[in-house]
Formats: sequence, structure tokens, C-alpha cells
Amino acid sequence: MPNPLVEIQGLTKRYTLSSGFFNPQKRIIRAVDNVELMIFIGETLGLVGESGCGKSTLARLITRLEKPSSGSVKFKGEDIFSYDKETLKSYHRRVQIIFQDSYSSLNPRMSALNTIKEPLTVHRMGDRKSRIQMALEIMSKVGLKKEQANRYSHEFSGGQRQRIGIARALVLNPELIIADEPVSSLDVSIQAQILNLLKDLKKDFQLTYLFVSHDLNVIRYISDRVAVMYLGKIVELASNKDIYNRPLHPYTRMLLSAVPVCDPRRKGKIMGVKGEARAENEEGCSFQNRCPYRMETCEKIEPPLKKFDEQSFCACHLAGTI
Repeated sequence: MPNPLVEIQGLTKRYTLSSGFFNPQKRIIRAVDNVELMIFIGETLGLVGESGCGKSTLARLITRLEKPSSGSVKFKGEDIFSYDKETLKSYHRRVQIIFQDSYSSLNPRMSALNTIKEPLTVHRMGDRKSRIQMALEIMSKVGLKKEQANRYSHEFSGGQRQRIGIARALVLNPELIIADEPVSSLDVSIQAQILNLLKDLKKDFQLTYLFVSHDLNVIRYISDRVAVMYLGKIVELASNKDIYNRPLHPYTRMLLSAVPVCDPRRKGKIMGVKGEARAENEEGCSFQNRCPYRMETCEKIEPPLKKFDEQSFCACHLAGTI
């Protein structure tokens, strides 16, 4: 069994929302709800789910941009939320994030070279000359030319800006890259280029990825294992092959049935989303209000994420029978 790089145990993040000035009643939102997950060294773990399910919040917790309400995230066996200031700085060097919006994540007043070089300056790695050299080398690795070094973000296309973001994340030689919807704002042809680049860089730099996306085709292309998230919970976790060939959870089936098929001769049955999402204080399965296989047990008992076989986990009372 491969060694875990990240171990997530009982991770929960709650936000308190107020209804308004004249109605001070508070509502608690569980963006991440008791998540248990491992990311193994050298793998690409895909995290998929519809918008608002908690994917980005989980990514921000792992990078320690957010603090949890409860639970732990261990990096190489050490709880990241117990780090002091100096250790946290070292952790941020080893774990980098690629953001979704390639335009707003770049400083418009900094050239491409200075943007890529900035992390080296912050972490005091090398002298000025060696920093410039390292930044230029990384630019070349991600497909940018030396002549583009002094251009600003508005002078680049969306795909080129994302390459700058990737170079900035790579320049510190991290161990874990968290890619938060890195291709969702790009054209399909550019998406393919960036995905192929990420695959090549993974081999060259021996990286581990957590790849967050709502696009199942993208997840299928790049991931080794896939975790499916719904209302803050992991409802299914399996190998890429098993998720797409033998989905166990009704929600996973629903997501897969909605993926467009290029072959007009294949007519797949779409499982439409019906009903409202479960209320925060409601008992039972989080997916019960939308599930076509709902039974009495689902209304009373919340199914835990149980092991189904060697590589598959599923949070459903009917896993393997539907």
C-alpha cells in the first residue's frame, strides 16, 4: 500500500450566517462535514461534486488558508494546525495551490518573471541572480518564452496566465499541488494543453496532486483515484476505473448520467435531480431527498463511508445492490 502524504480525519468546517439586520436569527452551514480522506504520495486524487458542495473549502483547509471547526489534517504524520509560524512557512513552501481564476490570482503590476520569482524572495531562497535563473527555467518548463518574462498579466491569454500560475506554484519545488478548478475558465482546446502539461510536470517533478473540479471528463482524464463530494461529505471514493465503470452511490450515477455523450447512437438515460437538498438539522442520509432508491432506513440512519472492496468506499445503505 502506498504511503499517505496527507491524512484527513474528522475534518469539519462550519460557517455561521445571519438572516439579516432585522432578523438576527443565525444559521449554521457545514461546508465540510466530518471528512475522512487520504492522499497518497505520487498520486492524483480527483475531488468532484457540484458547485457549493465544499470542494474549495476542503482545499483551503488543507493549505491552511482556513482553520477547521474540528478535525485534523496531517502532513507526513504532523498535524498542520499545530504548526508554529516558522513551521507553517516551511509547510507553505511544500504545499502550493493553483487557483481557478488565472487573471485575479496574478498581480497586474508585476511582470511574469517577478510573479514567478516572488515566492523565492518570500522564502529567501538563493540570491537575486539565482532567483531570476530559477524563474526563467520554470518558465521554460511550463511553455513560456524568455522574451515574455517582462510582460504583464493583461498581455497574456488565459492559458498563458494559467501557465504563469503553475510556474509560480512549481518554483519552490513543492511536494503537493492543490489545483482548484485550474481549467474551468479556459477554452476546451486550451484545457487539453494545460492538463497534458500538468501530467508531464507531475512526472518531471515527482508531484502529488489534489485536483478539484466539477467536470467529470477532466477528472477522468487526469486522476488516479476519485472522491465524490455532496453537501460537505465524501459519499464515494474509488479508483478512476471503478468510479466510471461501476459507480456505487446514486449521486455518482446521477453525475455520470448527465455527462454529454459524443456518439449519437448511444442513448443514455439521464437521472434528473429532483427535490430539495436535505436541511442541516435533518436526520438520515444527506442525499435522501433526491435519491430514487430512498427507503425508510435512509430517513433515520446516516450511512457511514464504508469499505466496499479493496479500493472502493461508499456512504450508501444500498451500495453494490443497485
